[in-house]
Amino acid sequence: MAFESQSTKKEKKYSGVFGDMYSVAIIPKELELEKEPNPSPFELQFQFPDLTQPIRGFLRTREVGEFLSGALAGAMTKAVLAPLETIRTRMIVGVGSRNISGSFLEVIEKQGWQGLWAGNAVNMIRIIPTQAIEFGTFEFVKRAMTSAQEKWKQTEGPKVQIGPVSLNFSISWISPVAVAGAAAGISSTLVCHPLEVLKDRLTVCPEAYPSIGVAISKIYKDGGIGSCYAGLSPTLIGMLPYSTCYYFMYEKIKKSYCQTKKKESLSRPEMLLVGALAGFTASTISFPLEVARKRLMVGAMQGKCPPHMAAALSEVIREEGLLGLYRGWGASCLKVMPSSGITWMFYEAWKDILLVQRHHPL
Repeated sequence: MAFESQSTKKEKKYSGVFGDMYSVAIIPKELELEKEPNPSPFELQFQFPDLTQPIRGFLRTREVGEFLSGALAGAMTKAVLAPLETIRTRMIVGVGSRNISGSFLEVIEKQGWQGLWAGNAVNMIRIIPTQAIEFGTFEFVKRAMTSAQEKWKQTEGPKVQIGPVSLNFSISWISPVAVAGAAAGISSTLVCHPLEVLKDRLTVCPEAYPSIGVAISKIYKDGGIGSCYAGLSPTLIGMLPYSTCYYFMYEKIKKSYCQTKKKESLSRPEMLLVGALAGFTASTISFPLEVARKRLMVGAMQGKCPPHMAAALSEVIREEGLLGLYRGWGASCLKVMPSSGITWMFYEAWKDILLVQRHHPL
């Protein structure tokens, strides 16, 4: 019992883990499996591309510079002229006094000096994208139209031969400035019209609309998304003559003045004057449509909103005569002229900073 036979030892030697618990398993060296290193946990490595240079290049483009110039010019102008905008809106829609000084005193008595800036917060929110889109679109479309006209001249344009008659089509008679001005006004209006509605509600009736949040909630509750675009049709119709004339007059007066004085550019005071004249002309031509637009936009608050622009115009004529179409025109000019002049002055100044200093020719 004390001595085990050689065969018994041999059995235990190869019995392995499934044999006697006291035995040792010996595996031939050639059958041993190589131990693999523990696999590392699954990892995903993302290598983001370096976008620094493309972003810098984009921010230095002419279009971005013009976009930013328009936004900054609009913001600075509205901060200065907010009281005149308040008085102008109140007189157009027939709220309060019928003269400028009386309207000023009325607002101050009821709301204090801060009442002159009623709705200015949303006005600033509105004017920054509006002016950015407007000036950016104007400059882009003007360049595109000018380039298209030059290419058209080089290729002589399409021709139509009808028997002995040859018809040559040309777009040289189209003013790039006029087309660009119309495109600028329409594009900015389509994007920013709800902010215009909101601003007018806050300006005309601050008691019913004490804050931006309350105004948005009430406007949406009254008519849904459609109420945010109240007066859009007359706005677009009125924007065509206004925006077209506004940009056309500025560019033509500027060009004629520089040619007469043999100057390459205007000084800051000259920009102020030329911009004011452009705004005065454009406002005078399109003012009746502006009256109709304001009536439609705020009429819902008074429970007598005209169904369309023609009805709004006829309502004004019936109640106040033809002169009613120009009620508030003096206050409008008082606001539009300095606003236009200051806006153009700031815009040209910012373009000098953002474009000329970056070697973009104007």
